[in-house]
Amino acid sequence: MTLPPKPASRPDKVSLWRYLKLFRQDLLSAQPERLYRAWMAEFRTPFFRSYLVNQPDLVKTVLKDRPLDFPKSERISEGLRPLLGESVFLTNGAQWQRQRRIIDPAFEGGRLRETYPAMWAASRAALARLSARAGETVEIEEQTSHAAADIIFRTLFSIPIEDDLAAQVFHEFRAYQRTQPILNLAAFLPLPRWMPRFFRPDTKTAAKRIRGLITALCERRRAEIEAGTAPDDLATKIMTTADPETGETFSTEEMVDQVAIFFLAGHETSASALAWALYLVATHPDWQERLAEEAQLLGEVPDFADIARLRLSRDVFRETLRLYPPVPMMVRETTCPERFRDRDLSKGAQIVLSPWHQHRHARLWDNPDGFDPSRWGTENGRSCAREAYMPFSAGARVCTGAGFAMVEGVLMLSLILRDLKLTALPGKTPEPVAFLTVRARDGIHLRVERR
Repeated sequence: MTLPPKPASRPDKVSLWRYLKLFRQDLLSAQPERLYRAWMAEFRTPFFRSYLVNQPDLVKTVLKDRPLDFPKSERISEGLRPLLGESVFLTNGAQWQRQRRIIDPAFEGGRLRETYPAMWAASRAALARLSARAGETVEIEEQTSHAAADIIFRTLFSIPIEDDLAAQVFHEFRAYQRTQPILNLAAFLPLPRWMPRFFRPDTKTAAKRIRGLITALCERRRAEIEAGTAPDDLATKIMTTADPETGETFSTEEMVDQVAIFFLAGHETSASALAWALYLVATHPDWQERLAEEAQLLGEVPDFADIARLRLSRDVFRETLRLYPPVPMMVRETTCPERFRDRDLSKGAQIVLSPWHQHRHARLWDNPDGFDPSRWGTENGRSCAREAYMPFSAGARVCTGAGFAMVEGVLMLSLILRDLKLTALPGKTPEPVAFLTVRARDGIHLRVERR
């Protein structure tokens, strides 16, 4: 059986200039093969030390045991700040804690069940669009991007993607996603705050347009809240939730920052994961047929209880997130000297945690590069799920929308395969690369047919 596509690794030793060039183009193929077996690796630049950490107990130290001692690195936030501002994805310390106190209640308890009808409506709309292309070859990432954006707008603002403002945000974000590299020059050079960050002109322009459109959405919702006509959706919940410690709510500008990251995390990552899931089942027809049969459990009206019954679909989606974690690397920073694996790490050292490498680590997983959804029922799969699986990060900074994403992915995967059959094209193997998330360099092209 042919293994799912994986980027070729770079030679073990390259010049710093070559490494930086590769890193800006695609951080996956910029890494050496040895990282798939290493517990820890050190990278040196003239300005800082960086340590990629795969050893499960050390990852646990950083993410779960002492998260406040390892805040998010400012170096990574440099490239995302034009779009995300001071969003919860980039902040640290007291500012981040305040933001989570306001945001988290919107995703707790029964809120996921309450958003399910909106997810269902968007998923049915996506199925209708894809069904209309039956008999054709379809670039599937474009379809999953449209679908994921529709879910975000319906659950966050109670509007479909056909809404004029929603459609504009979606199209601008697609443009931004392809122009923004993961890292800005300031990620490598210790530039002072006042110095320009040398963003590409089209990147800055796209970010400004997106934020302007999101501002219009937030101002429209603010007016509806004040008039008492706002729907009871995620945006209303977040904008009306007061910090229990200060009694303050988000200002419009703060809400714009959060909506930007909801769109990045909820649209970009979900679109990536679903596209790869559809590709994997297209190349594994036995699993596709099993999911199509299981999907008959879905009725014609939204029933949140259906999700618990779609166990095979859940395992396939989990396996997709293992092989193609949407956010391939996370970077933290030491706030004091540390000692990891008999190495002294100075204050300000960069700690790179890589779901991409840990999920494919040869010393942790059986058949690490293979597609095997049944692994989650094995002892190795259960053990690695606890110790070496973090598609949504882990610990205090685990993605607020992790449960949301798992419901969305399982539902859309099942609905599509219930009615449609997908076939991969010979000679059109997609190449994984890291833009803002793990995408295919030239898209994922599948043949779509009715069952």
